[in-house]
Amino acid sequence: MTTLLDERISRTLDILLRDWAKEEHRSTRLEAWLFEDEAARRAAEAQLAQVGVTARLRSAYKPLVHAFLEEIETDGLKSLAIRYPVHPEASPVRFLSEAYPLVALYDGVETSFEPGEPDLTYTVRATYEDGRTAEHSVFAPNRTRVNHLGETDLSPTGWLIMSDRADGEADIDEPLETEAELVFHKVMVALAAHEWPDEEPYVDTLAIDVTIPGIEQPLAYGDEVMSTREALHEDFYFSILEFFKRRSGRAPEDRGLQPGQIVPDIRSGEGDAHVRVALRRFGPPLDPARPEQDLETADAAPGLAQIHRELAALSGEVFEGRSVEGRPIRGIYRSGSRPAVLVTSGQHANETSAPVGAFRAVRRLLANPEANVAFIPVENPDGYALHGRLCEGSPRHMHHAARYTSRGNDLEFGREDAPFEIGARHQALAMSGAQLHLNLHGYPAHEWTRPFTGYLPRGFELWSIPKGFFIIMRHHPEWADTARSLVEAVTKGLSAVPGLTEFNRRQIDICSIHSGGKPYEIINGVPCLITAETRHPVPLTLITEFPDETIYGDAYRFAHTVQMATVIAAEEAFTAIMEATAVS
Repeated sequence: MTTLLDERISRTLDILLRDWAKEEHRSTRLEAWLFEDEAARRAAEAQLAQVGVTARLRSAYKPLVHAFLEEIETDGLKSLAIRYPVHPEASPVRFLSEAYPLVALYDGVETSFEPGEPDLTYTVRATYEDGRTAEHSVFAPNRTRVNHLGETDLSPTGWLIMSDRADGEADIDEPLETEAELVFHKVMVALAAHEWPDEEPYVDTLAIDVTIPGIEQPLAYGDEVMSTREALHEDFYFSILEFFKRRSGRAPEDRGLQPGQIVPDIRSGEGDAHVRVALRRFGPPLDPARPEQDLETADAAPGLAQIHRELAALSGEVFEGRSVEGRPIRGIYRSGSRPAVLVTSGQHANETSAPVGAFRAVRRLLANPEANVAFIPVENPDGYALHGRLCEGSPRHMHHAARYTSRGNDLEFGREDAPFEIGARHQALAMSGAQLHLNLHGYPAHEWTRPFTGYLPRGFELWSIPKGFFIIMRHHPEWADTARSLVEAVTKGLSAVPGLTEFNRRQIDICSIHSGGKPYEIINGVPCLITAETRHPVPLTLITEFPDETIYGDAYRFAHTVQMATVIAAEEAFTAIMEATAVS
């Protein structure tokens, strides 16, 4: 193991108390914005008050949402008019998105947003049922930084304001670099300073282990939660991918980079933050234990061992690939007289509803002796195992570190000379000759942010806020009519799934308000993107996207039921279309 960084970083809240909770500062007024939860901030305010310092400590992360939760009176609210900052160094909708999910939190309150000035301040006009009005200014502390790509980000930061100082010194009104920011930037500096090999992959595992205080605040809407530790994981993972892409000369959208396995593991801690960055070799391919479940009613992702046993119980010819770390990638093919379909899941292993939904669907399809189905339940078993391990510490986090293979690439974009995971899919297509690939996926069930590099997840802005169950259809150009007919039929069939129409309507409405519109087509109540391309070997690829990355219980069961219904509806519609085409 090679260690690149091992450092303790003082907690900013403790530094403030050390410097200002003194009798000599009595009568001083202190305001600060920190990446700390409310309980810690209130306790510090009380400690400062004991020595006569009047303090108000606020959240530097999503300050408008925190202002409503902590300071703005919400009982009896009738309407809200909110002007959000528009800054030249950020997306025009950056601060509108950062206000998410206010509309959902105050359901029934008429809320309007309009763009404002580049002054980093929200203005709020609240009207109450009894006729009162109140106006508020909410500061959103940010500063510009040059990032790891040499570009400028406008990013949330800590802030300190001191006035009425007992020592007679000048007032303070300036950014305050917090331990969360320091941890992030120290890691990126350490990576830039290391001499990496010339050839990919650069390392087996790049491990970033952090313990740090922070915010973990569930919200009263869907799966929403404000989590600075989750945000730190996301910023590390994608920033490091960007760093290596830049180093290798690849385009930002390239998914074929194979730097190695990048694993940020961000845990809750008290006191000083601790960060360690190390280069590690792969260990034995061990899989975390997960409880056995009936897949029909599963309330969380099952273990790989159970998935392999369930697969062995299905009829069909078995085939197998191998992952980077040596785990088997198992699939089956059962031929029949109907048009062949390939069903896959677990390409991105933190998208957890897909394998269970796929299993439930394939079981039903195989009950028809004419069904012609190839099936791979978990295409990325290394990522699946990593996701299980990370969830042991933080089960409500998205853990995008488990998204790609242990080589660090999206498995669809692996090198031809080292195919690893994609090899199983190639086998399935060669055996079945399928012209329809049903590729089941998911995306974050709550807001996805990267606050230390601007806030919105660069390159994935469309996926930053949940917008219901989503379908992507990619088709060869000459299959355009068939593709649209298939999507029309599938989405029409999905309207029969109890609760899906309302689930989608609610999320689409909230998302469109906080993201500035709907950059997709709505077909039978389902958001859809239909695009022509020739990259995929099959003429029709239907991709499902359920907001599932952090859900459990009833929400998880609903997710895999929708995934199952989509596969069944697609196979039936595809068979009908192909048989009608053959007759004509």
